[in-house]
Amino acid sequence: MKYRTLKYMLAAGALCALTTGCSDYLDTESPSQQTSQVIYENEGMARAAIMGVYSDLAGTYVYGQKMSVNWQGVSDIELASGYNNDPSKELTSDTGAANFYSDWYNHTIQWQYIFKMAERASTAVEGIRNSEAFKSGNKAMQRYLGEALVLRSLSYFELVRRWGDIPYKEGTSASDLSNVYAGKTDRDEIYSYLVRDMQEAIDYLPWLGEVSDYNCERITKGFAKGLLARIALFAGGWSVRDGNQFADDSNVEHYPSTVPGMGEMNGFYVGRPKNWRDYYAIAEQQCAEIIGDEQNPHHLDPDYGDIWKTVCHLDYNAYNENMFEVANGMGYSGDIGTLMGREMDGNLFGATGWGSSYVNSNGYYFYSFTPSDTRRDYACYFPKFTKENNKLTETMSGRNDMLNVHFGKWSYFWTNDAYKALAQTASGRPSTGINWILMRYPDVLLMFAEARYQLGEGEDTKNTIAKMSAREALELVRERAFGAGSAEIKNYDSDFFNAIVNERAWEFGCEGIRKLDLVRWGLLDQKIEEMKEALVKMYDGTQTVKIFDKTYEPKDFPEKVYYKMISKGISGYPEVDISSINFYRQLNANPNPDLYKELNWLRKDNSETDVVNRSVRILLCASGLRANYDYSALLSQLQYGSQIQEKLQTYTMGNGVCNYRHLYSIYYDDIYKSNGYLKNSYGYDHSIN
Repeated sequence: MKYRTLKYMLAAGALCALTTGCSDYLDTESPSQQTSQVIYENEGMARAAIMGVYSDLAGTYVYGQKMSVNWQGVSDIELASGYNNDPSKELTSDTGAANFYSDWYNHTIQWQYIFKMAERASTAVEGIRNSEAFKSGNKAMQRYLGEALVLRSLSYFELVRRWGDIPYKEGTSASDLSNVYAGKTDRDEIYSYLVRDMQEAIDYLPWLGEVSDYNCERITKGFAKGLLARIALFAGGWSVRDGNQFADDSNVEHYPSTVPGMGEMNGFYVGRPKNWRDYYAIAEQQCAEIIGDEQNPHHLDPDYGDIWKTVCHLDYNAYNENMFEVANGMGYSGDIGTLMGREMDGNLFGATGWGSSYVNSNGYYFYSFTPSDTRRDYACYFPKFTKENNKLTETMSGRNDMLNVHFGKWSYFWTNDAYKALAQTASGRPSTGINWILMRYPDVLLMFAEARYQLGEGEDTKNTIAKMSAREALELVRERAFGAGSAEIKNYDSDFFNAIVNERAWEFGCEGIRKLDLVRWGLLDQKIEEMKEALVKMYDGTQTVKIFDKTYEPKDFPEKVYYKMISKGISGYPEVDISSINFYRQLNANPNPDLYKELNWLRKDNSETDVVNRSVRILLCASGLRANYDYSALLSQLQYGSQIQEKLQTYTMGNGVCNYRHLYSIYYDDIYKSNGYLKNSYGYDHSIN
């Protein structure tokens, strides 16, 4: 992986040497000083140009950090700066954006680097398509065109699902900028272009491994088909819309306004295209073709943990489960692991620690899992690696905060020797070089199951191409999680759509998928509110708690947990034996004080102040998503409900403008430089007081 990334960087440097930049409001670039006839008639130079686009993927404002870490935002299972004392005041940071508060001065969510990637990809598309080498049937040039089309589509896809209606152009920027300044294009129109381009690109691309050098860090046929399926599901999905700018809604289906948090106001509404079934049919077809193709090289890794151990070690997955990975470079790009993952104190093996809580989870997600689900402890990881009594060890001490549960998919101890040596000598936080996995094969299986079911084909009828039913696809994923023959494989929500919604949460936690899934389903607000209600009731300790497809009584959450230690784990030091912990039952006393350590669980104390403060932080979370909030009915059920309500009233809750405000604001400088073509929507033009 390091070698591949180095080649991306060298190619990017070569491309920059060929080009000259100019600045406009999208921060795109002018065409190359070298003509397209020079670059795209030469196979080697064309390849260098494509590698230059790949290098943009690893940028800080693309998948190197923002889209992999900070922009996971707040969902029901992921919390990028989620539980703040007053998120409505954080308007110019990632914290504000995560909680759906922001304004046009928020530079942390600028789109310029993604637009730059789209522009570079467009330059390559145009150059290759017009070249004699491509027209003559050069296979390498055809592959490069396929890659360029996918990279451009991926760029615009990320822009549309994060900002909504955006400026879109198919060609490159003219040197006189005559075609640069433009207003927003309706997202439905943009999605139709992306689907068209992706359908063309697929025909040019090889399967992973079919052509030398086409591994999981290059765009291949399997990933392109999977990405087309993902794009199609979003194209047919729900999102908040600006009826003030795009008044013609004759082709748009409105979300039922009777659903709390989804009502229409001030010209803003939640909608999806009336032909959404056409897009779902594309998704089913593409996934079925992957599943049913004998050449398909992608399979589920039998060991879920192996996915994360190998990617942290900078190795390829032996089963090709990872269909595409953004290639980061150790010491050059990627904050995967250091900013999220299994926590480790700094100065133990270098200047900085690991697993910072830039994005973390909560006790709600942990208790959504069936205890025997092998994914649970990779999704939610409580122990912390530290130094106690001058000895290196893992500990559960202080790990009873249900509002700050770390993800367990990345660990310092799974990294290779080269990274460990770098970390121990670095003065700051070195880039890990761990690749960001953009798509895994279970996503294809679950998208297939979802699309087929939503099209009314039922869960049991087999698709003739995939030779599989929606239920069989879902259960393949569950079989890996529970083991062959487990009764749990078929033990899921009786509502098949709910089963898919839950399964995608358990499979893809902290992979940048959940929040955006919920957006397209029209469930983001509902699921966040279910999470908030459950957590408040968990702390209250008097109410039945509903978490996904499970129901808990207060007695199901232990007052204390007891745990044993393993004398020497994978780290080479003492580690917590997770299997020894009584997470789901109350024990009357420590089973063996000589063997078990103990920890207060869920509530650090039962004081009114602690419960009230935590409940207020929970209810304030993500409160920029709705126009306004009323928790009086919920609080009337709680023992400290009136105290919580009294404190809650001292904070700003709700954006006051529109519901389902999941999209980002446009940065003020991009608006000023647009020559009047752009403006913000959804109340982002003004700060919220």
